[in-house]
Amino acid sequence: MALTIGEHVQRFLLVLVPRLFLTLFRLVSPGTKRPKHLPPIKNPLLTLSAVQLAEKIRRREVTSVEVVQAYIDRIQEVNPLLNALVKDRFSFAIQEAARADKLIEEENGGEDVLRSRFPLLGVPLSVKESFALQGMPNSSGLKSRRKVLASVDAPPVALLKRAGAIPLGVTNTSELCMWMESSNHLYGITSNPYDLERMCGGSSGGEGSIIGGGASVIGIGSDIGGSIRMPCFFNGIFGHKPSKDVVSNDGQFPSCTGLQNDYSGSGPMCRYAEDLLPLLKIMAGPNADKLSLSEEVDLKKLRFFTVVNDGGSPLTSPVDNQLIQAQKRVAARLEADLGVTVKEVSFPQLKYSFQIWDTFLALPDKDGKPPQPFVELMADGGSVWPFWELIKRIFGRSEHTVAAIGLALMERSHSSKPSQFILKQKEELQKEMEDLLGTDGVLLYPSHPLLAPKHHHPLFTPYNFAYTGILNILGLPVTQCPLGLSKERLPLGVQVVAGKLQDHLPLAVALYLEKTFGGWVDPGMA
Repeated sequence: MALTIGEHVQRFLLVLVPRLFLTLFRLVSPGTKRPKHLPPIKNPLLTLSAVQLAEKIRRREVTSVEVVQAYIDRIQEVNPLLNALVKDRFSFAIQEAARADKLIEEENGGEDVLRSRFPLLGVPLSVKESFALQGMPNSSGLKSRRKVLASVDAPPVALLKRAGAIPLGVTNTSELCMWMESSNHLYGITSNPYDLERMCGGSSGGEGSIIGGGASVIGIGSDIGGSIRMPCFFNGIFGHKPSKDVVSNDGQFPSCTGLQNDYSGSGPMCRYAEDLLPLLKIMAGPNADKLSLSEEVDLKKLRFFTVVNDGGSPLTSPVDNQLIQAQKRVAARLEADLGVTVKEVSFPQLKYSFQIWDTFLALPDKDGKPPQPFVELMADGGSVWPFWELIKRIFGRSEHTVAAIGLALMERSHSSKPSQFILKQKEELQKEMEDLLGTDGVLLYPSHPLLAPKHHHPLFTPYNFAYTGILNILGLPVTQCPLGLSKERLPLGVQVVAGKLQDHLPLAVALYLEKTFGGWVDPGMA
């Protein structure tokens, strides 16, 4: 569908004005004298998947204490550069690792019993700070919650711990988990392991950074607009946003209100594709039965589709050519290796991705209760006036980030009545995409229009998350897969989408893409 003259003018202004501000921002931004990259990984234990580590620990080829200590050492080496892990529990983790080793030593039933009862026994884990992890902070970067400690574990965290995983600590988020960059005035800003001058994404950016930096092997994130997939893309790792109502979203701050629970997904983040499925199976608990995770997938029998962009939304940046070419290489390899046809398709409704996401996230629940206003979350029981916070921010006096203040101001301009046109666009898109995918279809879609941006640059391109956010509203399972590095040595990647409850399909494609394109790359060697 061609753009109208008015839309061309709108797009020109929406691109030109932010670029002018971005140019000014670059001129006044101070430079940095710190190194741009991380040191390479030296300990071979840090290059094994969680599945491999668990197997070695069960077989007594290595102790859990050795594995946990190796990750603690790596965190202490790189976290001063990344600022990804914001609170550790190292002493507790070592104690728990010693108990895991003792359990293995005393178990008489053998490896199979241990594998069945504790599939992740002794394996270290990082946790997004917005998830409740007993005894750890649970603020989501809000300064007024700096003293709040979780008294229980969020359900998916509890399931991972019950499976034997050992949390090392909690990782940074954007303020209240509603921005593309993990930065707040409680913990500071988190950097990208491939280029410390660039952002790690949000809101699960601390997870993306610490895992991508080789300082964690598996982690847990949440995703209401791309908060798993964007950090995974920017940090060169794998992640999965599950189908709706599979993994519990309980035990997080902020909690879901209105219809947000329908669009939010908690899921695994990891460096190695083989860890995705077992992690999802554990985190889903009894709901794993809704999925066909034990079903073997024959990729040659799947139908493949590719969508190259959102159809030319005036709100989003054009897709970087390196990402376009990477997605084309995926299609070409699928056709060459599997003998399938990858059909290029388009959905004109994708041009309204941001408007659809924005509209549906603001809808009331089935009882007519609207979602909690963002400004109330910022206030945390007190009072916040966004315009006053903006003035305070100019003078460095506000406890809130520019992004959070901007979101609060935008919220005030929302219409109370949703656009019928946008509602119709979503209905049509939902039907067309579900009809296309069915139970055996897989679709490739750009993860983001840009490679990992420099710090704070998303303030000038605030709608680019629509490439991930639209898939939250559609409720489809999506796996984020790395595809090597760009000429700037930044991660490339693609989203792999399937029909509802067909999570096993993109997870199987992720294994293929890792084998074909190499998967995660040590940023210290990039």
